[in-house]
Amino acid sequence: MLLKSTTRHIRIFAAEVEKNELIPSENVLTLDIDPDNELNWNEESLQKVYRQFDELVEAYNGEDLTEYNLRRIGSDLEHSVRTMLQKGELSYNLNSRVVNYSMGLPRVDSEGEPNPS
Repeated sequence: MLLKSTTRHIRIFAAEVEKNELIPSENVLTLDIDPDNELNWNEESLQKVYRQFDELVEAYNGEDLTEYNLRRIGSDLEHSVRTMLQKGELSYNLNSRVVNYSMGLPRVDSEGEPNPS
């Protein structure tokens, strides 16, 4: 059985990717960030999420691999993505096939004010 955690922008699978297929694994976790491309990412933001993922996985080292634990990691990462969006480290991709403001309305600057992002 494939264990997984799925949030709006974070998907974690207890699996390896081989030939574009997920192969269940008890030793490997695969992280898929923003699979629907709803957000605009830069390398620094992506690396921030990957580092936090590694830290959270390490914190669960020695515990049973369960769907509950994967969901906790996924929820923590989703919360971090929301925080990054609110701080202006990320922005909504307005060219996404579906525009969904699930993490709050986009920041709109007043006329004449510089955009802090």
